[in-house]
Formats: sequence, structure tokens, C-alpha cells
Amino acid sequence: MKKLIICGLFALLLGAIIIAFRQDSPHDEMIRILQKINRQNNNTGNPFNQEAKIAFYDSLLKKSGNSQNQYLLSAKASLLLKAGKEEQSVKIYENLLYHMDFMLGDNMLPDLGIAYMRLGERNNCMLNHNGSSCIYPIKDEGVHQIQTGSKKAIEIYKTILKNKPDDLESRWLINIAYMTLGEYPQKVPKQLLIPNLNSDTANQVKPFPDMAGSLGLNINGRAGGVIVDDFNNDGYLDIITSGWDISDPMHYFQNNKDGTFTDRTEQSGLKGITGGLNIQQTDYNNDGNTDIFVLRGGWLTQGFGNQPSSLLRNNGDGTFTDVTIPSGLLFFHPTQTATWADFNNDGWLDVFVGTESPTNPYDPNASACAMYINNHDGTFTNVSATAHCNIMGFVKGVTSADYNNDGYPDIFISTMDGKKFLLRNKGIAGPDVDFEDVTAKSGIDNNRERSFTTWFYDYNNDGWPDIMVADYQFDRALGYYSAAEALGSPVPGAGNIFLYKNNHDGTFTDVTKETGLNKVVYSMGGNFGDIDNDGYPDMYFGTGNPDFKSLVPNKFFRNIEGKRFADITTSSRTGNLQKGHGVAFADLRNTGNQDIFIEMGGAYIGDSYTSSLYMNPGVSNNNWISLKLNGVKANKAAIGSHIKLTFTENGVKRSVYKDVNSGGSFGSSPLRQEMGIGQAKLIDDIEIKWAGSNTVQHFKNVMPNQFLHITEGDDHYQTITLAKLSFINKQHTAPVCMPMTAKMK
Repeated sequence: MKKLIICGLFALLLGAIIIAFRQDSPHDEMIRILQKINRQNNNTGNPFNQEAKIAFYDSLLKKSGNSQNQYLLSAKASLLLKAGKEEQSVKIYENLLYHMDFMLGDNMLPDLGIAYMRLGERNNCMLNHNGSSCIYPIKDEGVHQIQTGSKKAIEIYKTILKNKPDDLESRWLINIAYMTLGEYPQKVPKQLLIPNLNSDTANQVKPFPDMAGSLGLNINGRAGGVIVDDFNNDGYLDIITSGWDISDPMHYFQNNKDGTFTDRTEQSGLKGITGGLNIQQTDYNNDGNTDIFVLRGGWLTQGFGNQPSSLLRNNGDGTFTDVTIPSGLLFFHPTQTATWADFNNDGWLDVFVGTESPTNPYDPNASACAMYINNHDGTFTNVSATAHCNIMGFVKGVTSADYNNDGYPDIFISTMDGKKFLLRNKGIAGPDVDFEDVTAKSGIDNNRERSFTTWFYDYNNDGWPDIMVADYQFDRALGYYSAAEALGSPVPGAGNIFLYKNNHDGTFTDVTKETGLNKVVYSMGGNFGDIDNDGYPDMYFGTGNPDFKSLVPNKFFRNIEGKRFADITTSSRTGNLQKGHGVAFADLRNTGNQDIFIEMGGAYIGDSYTSSLYMNPGVSNNNWISLKLNGVKANKAAIGSHIKLTFTENGVKRSVYKDVNSGGSFGSSPLRQEMGIGQAKLIDDIEIKWAGSNTVQHFKNVMPNQFLHITEGDDHYQTITLAKLSFINKQHTAPVCMPMTAKMK
């Protein structure tokens, strides 16, 4: 009896300990929350959960009299394609086409055509992936070895175009199909040919080889974010990725300092921290360790996007802990965008979060953007209402910078509703912040195009931040717009990049056309960097929309002396036709040349694709400097600090400007700032205006091509020696494929 009592007491004590542990473990609590949401989202109401819908249609087809229902079978075939089961989808479509009447079959031809195209991509670009797979224009090793899918697609599109010769969407796809066979343009029927798809601009660069496979970084995943930064403070850049579905794992690739990477996801504590359409780095607690902010729920409507974002504390020992709950940042609203800055100049980073809200404010899923002020103790306070920045809209991008040079960071908001918001920081010191909506005054208010990717940067190096915001549509396949542009009849305002030049007086001028950016892009993600070290920021965009027929290339634009941009997509070999999302520019090899990492893949499991790491071949022999800033009165990461490099190049004195940030609103480049200075042999002056304190430091006569650490208030910089790394290019490296819930081996 005593033994039973003792055992019973022990069991009660153990249970109490377990309960206490759970209560004291916000990290484990977040994992449980994510797992619960994943179970809840596994139902037919979720617009992106195909497996549940397939099971539902199977149950309907099993009912008496429904087994040959053409509409149910057609719906199932469409779902199978989205689930990545192309062969099953094709078989159903083929069978239906054989048995259907003419009118129904004619309407089904586009679905069968893209199913054949996807089957070809699965067999070639995915299962037999190499660095040239799906790179537009397709040639060389990108040409399909298994050609059945594309050949059958061509026959389908010929039939469609015979009946509808003005179908630009099908015309675009048949030209792409011929490319996959190595038969563009010579074998494309003259009346169907879209000429010059394999041409390039006069401004060309060497090809950027994709080496993600060689380095084990080619995750086969869905849409997601990426951060390239130094997470273990050894000076070498690591890579962290995420996937948008609540079941998709994060991955942490640690730089081994020898030209290789190791997947340390499980050891880092990130296992179980799933989901995240976008991720960003920060240092919210000023401890010098780079933390992570995970943004979840983007694009999901009807309440399925009501997911928590996560603040992951870097513990400084190679591990991360989810501190969302104790930090006060636990909310359940769909988002994929935020911006970290010291909005009240107190030396601590705050965060502004843009949420995706229905247009009806009475919708139970409606939400407002949120401003969280840092309390200096690991917690945050939501001051959105009093700060007058509780904007409601379907927000897809937010960015911050001091656009009017008054010493306080401001905010720009991009939305799918079409309206843009420029919020001026009123500059109130202390814990309170307040913003004024100056969109109408700024001259941006007349742009009501639906938009996505956005950022502040100084594209023309005049010392004043300019605004880039990308138009976006998802109501039809994007091949239509690409074909129209290629045939010389572009659809006005379709998928453009809009560039607004800062006029230095609180207003902006649309310079899109004069800078050569009035091109079809349809950016879902993007970032900027300086691939040729001339001091002028270039831009790379991930493109697409959820429609499988939206096979359009990612786009790469080179900045020509701050006056215009040249499209270098073709010569750089970076025009991946699959869906592109988070982008980061980073000097991963410590050579002074920035490479580009992009997280690829769409919203559906069947639209997953491998990430790419495009290695800079050495576009120029220009000089550079790399600066890692450490704040003292400013926030430790120095985010928002202004850098000005002044030098003499070929007898002409000029300056290059850059703010400390991670770049674009979708994808995060290192906080170590990598800046080009052209042919200058000496930097006459490095000027740093520190965020928050707004104190200014100068460093004179600095030699280029160095890695420098600069600490606020210290007049002596530290030179860091980093080994130049060589990444071995192994061709025909297959992607790492895995279930969406599994970790990379």
C-alpha cells in the first residue's frame, strides 16, 4: 500500500513538473501552437490544401452514379496537378478528353496543355535537376532529355491556337515548350513564333552559375524566405531559409569556412519551428547575436492565415529559442512583411508589422498593421493606435528609411488593395512615437496599382532615399503579359516596377519610364545589391503568381550610373521560369563580389522547386569595402545608420550612400554592408551617421578591398581577415527532395 501511495505521489509530482516545464517553455508552447494550426488547416476549406480536397472528391466519385461525373473528375485532375501528381492528372484529362463532347473538351485543352508542361518539368527540371534547368531562355543542359511532356503540350497548344490565334497565353507557352526541346526558334510555326525571346540587351555580363546543388543548398520546397548573415559571429555568412506552409521546415546552413556548408537545423533548435513565408534578421535585445523574425499566414484567407509570427532569440551558442510569447509579440494575423528600425531613437530596435486584412473592417478576420515599441527588457508594447499607423489593408510589403533626412525613420507600405502609404515619423523622442500619412503630399497617391515587393534605396547616389515598388497581379496567367510585351504591344501598367525619385522636399517623381524600368516583371520577391561594385545598386526579382501557366522568368536589372537600368536576365543566366520569392545579395566567398541566393517554389506542393545560389563570375575589377557596424548608443546592429563613402575615381570626386539594413521587403541580405567604389584606389572618407544618436564619425584615407568592423565612438576601426572561399561547381547535382514536413538529411 505504501508503495502504491509513493508511486502515486511520484506520478503527481512528475506530472506537476511536466506541467511547470510546459508553462516555463515558450519555445515548446509555440511548437504546439504550430502543430495545432497545422491540424486545423488540414481541411477542404483551406485553398492551398489539395490532399484534403482530393479525398473529398474521391468520396463524391465513389457515390452511386458519380464515378464518371466529368465535372468531378476534371476538378480532381486539377487538384492532382497542384499536389504534384502530374501523371495521374494527365491520365484523367486524357480519358475525359476522349469521352467528352466537343465543347467541354475544347474548354479542357488549356488544362491538359499545362499538365503536359508540368510533367515535362517534373521529369527534367526537378527529378534530373542541373544548374541550367528551367533557366530562360532554355538551352544547352537545360534542354529536356525526356521530351514526351513538351511534345504533347505542343500538339495541344497548336490545336488551341488554331481555334484561338489571339490566345497570347497559349502562344507564350508553346514557344517555351519548343525551347525545352532545343527547337526555338527554328521549328516554331511562323504564325506562332514570338521572335527574339533568346536575345539580350547590349549591356551583357558573364553567366552566373547556379551552385546551390553543389553545396547542398538546393532545398526542394515551396515559397519562402531567406536570410544570409553571420549567425555564430565567426565572420562568415550562414544561410537560413523558411517555407510558407505551416508544415514546412526551416533550414539553417552553417558556413564551415572552407567552401562548404553543414545543415545544423536540428542542433540549432529550429526543428518544429515551421512555416514562414518570409524571415528577417534583427538584434532585438542588443546582445550582439543575430535573431530571427518569422512571418506567417500570408495569402491565406478565410481565417486560415490567422497564425502567429515568431521571434527567435539567438542564444549565442548555435541555438535559437522562440520567445514570441514572453516578448509580447504573440498575435494571430496573416502577414509576410515587417520592418525593424529604431523609430523613437532610443537605441533599441522596434518593429512595424504589415498584416493582410480583408477590405471589410467588420470581417471577423480583419486586422490592422501594428507598431511594437521595444521596452529594453526583451518585451514590446503595441502602440499602433496612438502612433496613428494602424493601417488596414491587404499589405504585402513594408520598408523603412529616413526619406526626409530629419533623423527619424519613416515607413512606406505596399498593398494588394492598390493604395500606397507613406508615413512620416513626427520625431517624438522617448517611448512615444507618432506618424503622419503624407502619401497625398508626396506625389505617390495617384498610383493605385496592386503592388507587392518594395524598398527604400538611393539608386542615384544623391544622399536621399528613393522608393521602388513592384506592381503585381494574380487574376490571370502571366504568360499573356510577357507575350504581349515581346510582340511589341505591352499591356499598360501590367507588372511594372515603379521607381520614385526623391525630390529632397518631401515629394517624389515617377521615373520608371526614363530609367527603362517600364517592363513586365510581376515581382513576388526581390532585393538589391551591387554586382559590379560601381557603387550603384542593381536589382534582382523573383517572379510569378500561383497559376501554373505563369511560366515567366525572374528578372535582373543592372544600374547604369544611376541614370537607367539594363535588363541582363538573359546573359546572366538567372531567368528561372519557376516561382521566385525571397532574395538575398551577399559576398559568400569573401572575394568582394556579391552572389545571389533565391528561395524558389510556389504555393502548392506540386509547385515546389529547388533554391538557387547564383555565383558572381566577376562582373568587373572594381574595388569595394565591407563594413560591419556595432552600435553603442545606437542599436547594436546599427540598423538605420547612414553610410557615405567619398572617393575620387578617374579624376572625379563622388560619393556612394547606403543605409544599414537587409534590403528588400522579401528576402534579407547581410547587415554587413558590402559597397563598391568603382576604380577608386583610396576611400577619402567613410562617414557614418549612427541611428538613434545621430552622432557622426569620419574615417579618412581608408584602403579598399577590406573587411572592417567599426564600433560607435571608437576612432579606430578593426580590420578582419577572412579566407577567400572556393565553391566547387559539380554539374548535374540532383536536388534534395523531401516531404514538406521532413528535415533535410
